[in-house]
Amino acid sequence: MGTLATLSTLFSLGFFSGLNVYAVVFVSGLAIRLGWLNLTPSLTPLETLSHSPVLITSGVMYGLEFFADKIPWIDNIWDAIHTIVRPLAAAYLALHVMGDQNQELQIVAALICGTLALTSHSAKAGTRLSLNMISPAEPFTNIGLSVAEDAVVVGSLYFVYNHPYVALSIVLFFLILIIWFAPKLYRAIRRAFRTLFKKGTPAPTAS
Repeated sequence: MGTLATLSTLFSLGFFSGLNVYAVVFVSGLAIRLGWLNLTPSLTPLETLSHSPVLITSGVMYGLEFFADKIPWIDNIWDAIHTIVRPLAAAYLALHVMGDQNQELQIVAALICGTLALTSHSAKAGTRLSLNMISPAEPFTNIGLSVAEDAVVVGSLYFVYNHPYVALSIVLFFLILIIWFAPKLYRAIRRAFRTLFKKGTPAPTAS
């Protein structure tokens, strides 16, 4: 696998890490551990993901996220915490894999992976926040969206490792979708905040 294909793999891992970094690490590590995934020489640093401490930690954290992600408002708190965790983890994965490359390429890969993770994370967190503000007591939308996100992340890993250019095309499609949807999401959140503020404002009393 050449440098361009390796970068395509890393950029895709970065983007999907923004949705669920623990699923990316755990499923990748498990696939390597069970022999379902044969890494190319340029990706051999990812064998670290199959080590027992990493598998156990990522598996436990994935289990926690699996439940937290489906409970209204708890998912928002979880996303707020992971605004730092997901981009940093994506950037570290890039640095880890690109350790044998020149420093300029390492920095570029880390910056792009971190930015992609932050972008997908922000889209996810914003969507969850708007849904919870529109229907705060209705958990079924959260559950369905969470399951869909997990399915996209896990399913896309096949293309990430076996067809990196296809995976990058999927990422570009989602980026275009995010850019198109972002203004609408912003307006929905702003309207929800205004409605919430009006409900919390006491009505003026007659003098």
